[in-house]
Amino acid sequence: MFEHIERVPGDAILGLIEAFKKDTNPQKVDLGVGVYRDTQGNTPVMRAVKEAEARLLKNETTKTYIGSHGAPSYGEVVLPMVLGAESPILKDNRASATQSPGGTGALRLAADFIASQLPGKGIWVSDPTWPNHHGIFTAAGIELHKYPYVDPDNRLDFDGMRAALNTIPEGDVVVLHACCHNPTGFDLSHSQWQEVLEILRERKLLPLIDFAYQGFGEGLDEDAYGVRLLAENLDEVIITSSCSKNFGIYCERTGCLIMVAKDSEQMENIRSQVAIVARENYSNPPAHGGSIVSEILHDAELTAMWREELTEMRDRINTLRRDFVEALKPYGLDQKYACVAEQRGMFSYTGLTPEQVDRLRDEFGIYMVRSGRANVAGFSHENLPYLAKAIAAVND
Repeated sequence: MFEHIERVPGDAILGLIEAFKKDTNPQKVDLGVGVYRDTQGNTPVMRAVKEAEARLLKNETTKTYIGSHGAPSYGEVVLPMVLGAESPILKDNRASATQSPGGTGALRLAADFIASQLPGKGIWVSDPTWPNHHGIFTAAGIELHKYPYVDPDNRLDFDGMRAALNTIPEGDVVVLHACCHNPTGFDLSHSQWQEVLEILRERKLLPLIDFAYQGFGEGLDEDAYGVRLLAENLDEVIITSSCSKNFGIYCERTGCLIMVAKDSEQMENIRSQVAIVARENYSNPPAHGGSIVSEILHDAELTAMWREELTEMRDRINTLRRDFVEALKPYGLDQKYACVAEQRGMFSYTGLTPEQVDRLRDEFGIYMVRSGRANVAGFSHENLPYLAKAIAAVND
């Protein structure tokens, strides 16, 4: 019965990880992995997380299911973190939170909800976008389209984006990155978010905002600007949030699907449908990651500790961006790669060509995906001189 099944190529990033492990170059650098790394190249457990887990271990009394929507205590802290503690949406009971297996799980919930409740509607993603967006929405049976996001000079193509959004059919879904755009690092300005809002409202389009990196760009509230602008000015918005990254709990798969509705009655209707989608997908979400987040954000001391750690991570990344460009100055390449300092989040669309990426890997042991996307957290003050020299060599 399985004789006809063919082997498919493995995940490109996972393949990079394996190749990096086998490389014997003592100066090798991994810029492909999609997680935060500290100065030692580790992905540490945050101090606030360790303390929260210690408290949970001491006080936990059950391992029972938490329900299709997850633990209410998790939604109680995620909704104000994403929408703002004083949001009128929360006061009017217009938002629903559904705990999910990571941001990816939230995206799949959203995709299946759209497929079942908005049949025939297309979905539009930026070009480029996180590659798994394609797989998730296609697997749900939704017709996928693209809008421009980066121009040939490796700059944000807002003119192209705006023109494309103005052609999208009424009722279609537009996927927007809230901040720290993956893979490019190019974020919209406040005025550009305002223009997007007007287009969405005028053309009656439904925004689906992927909010995977809150706190990694400019700050927790600053990164939520576009999310809150759209949610407070449109009747209906879908938000997929992740706590896996900003709490450093990647393996706990801690996400949330937030549905914003016109009023509380519509919200309850939507919430009932989302529960069915969750039940059919995985029944109940994992509890531990949400319990960690809830424990931290319900405690002022732990919240302050977590915010401090997150700020340290963000500041380190932004400093490395600037230092990377500075390291290229002796080679006359600082202007060519100045965009790296302007981008935000863990990822950078460097503008390196696939051929240059191949040379960096083969000649220098520097690993990144062939699109030229680099994980800035893989930079360090120790490897920046080597990176700059190698990039100069492949630019000859």
